[in-house]
Amino acid sequence: METTSRAVAQAPAAEGGRPLPSARRTVDGYLLAPFPWYGLDEAFTGQRWLLQVGTSADGSVEHGSIGHGDEPSVRNEFVSGSPDDPREKFAVVVTVAASPERRLADGTGQLEATSVSSAAWLAGVGLLSVTWPMQMDHALRDDWLDQQTETAWELADDLSGPDWSTLSLPVDGVPTSFHYRESEFGWVLAGSAPQGVHVGAYGRGMSAYGLGFSVVQDITAYA
Repeated sequence: METTSRAVAQAPAAEGGRPLPSARRTVDGYLLAPFPWYGLDEAFTGQRWLLQVGTSADGSVEHGSIGHGDEPSVRNEFVSGSPDDPREKFAVVVTVAASPERRLADGTGQLEATSVSSAAWLAGVGLLSVTWPMQMDHALRDDWLDQQTETAWELADDLSGPDWSTLSLPVDGVPTSFHYRESEFGWVLAGSAPQGVHVGAYGRGMSAYGLGFSVVQDITAYA
């Protein structure tokens, strides 16, 4: 799971809570990937948008995320002050190339294998990157984020633990088992797809139970 840099997963944010333009990536990075991208299936008819791609130490594209619904701000604020009625409703699908442990081409080191845990961790940190507990002072958020990121790492390494349940969702129309957990900030899930990739997802305001995933046929339509 070390192949996926912790820094890559966290998009920088503007002071007002919106992602900085530099945190977004054009479709070019997605087109360089040697694996297919996953998003919500055709049952979702709302807005779709690209987030940044992540690369491994040898520069190859290793993972990326596609958002669905409202583009979230960092602040976790609610219209009525209740977590049951969030202002923003979104789901982000993370695709991670399934890779074995391998050596760098220049012989300077090696890349560890990616796994379902990689997808789970990226999804967990993705949710944290758009989360800011209500009434938390701005100066405390970095410490909180560091602590919660470490917790997400530990949870992702223990997918058989009590914090996770099992959820069956369709992937390319085939029922597939996912590891699933909820928190006060939203939900996270992770599993594997038949196309040689691992799929993670996180969201808030949209129920995970009714989602389905499928290969994106034309990634350029998301640009």
